[in-house]
Amino acid sequence: MTSATDNAGRDADPARVPFVASLGVRPGVIRLGADGEPRISIRVEIPEVWDAVRVDTPTTVSVLTVKTRVLAALYPDHDVPAEFVVKRNGIAVLDESVSLGSIGAMNGSTLLVTLLRRRPVRS
Repeated sequence: MTSATDNAGRDADPARVPFVASLGVRPGVIRLGADGEPRISIRVEIPEVWDAVRVDTPTTVSVLTVKTRVLAALYPDHDVPAEFVVKRNGIAVLDESVSLGSIGAMNGSTLLVTLLRRRPVRS
């Protein structure tokens, strides 16, 4: 059995975290919102950098807040968040000022943050 200190950056109670939110994510967790608020664990991935991160957040946090924090963590060289779109279940979130709860995000959901315009692959 491991303690919370042995799981650097991980939740102290891994039983609360959905399995899907832990798949292929880098160590560490992005925590949003105030302490004591009910939280959900979501997985956010950016395919352009082949990386994903777990985000623990209340459902009242805006999609834009999640997008900017994830971009800062996974893609720090890119400083124009407007060039990226957030998708849930393959559908783009057009109004990023809405909350996670209003787009139907729940514990274990996966969000995709990807470039609005695809770039050609060069060989």
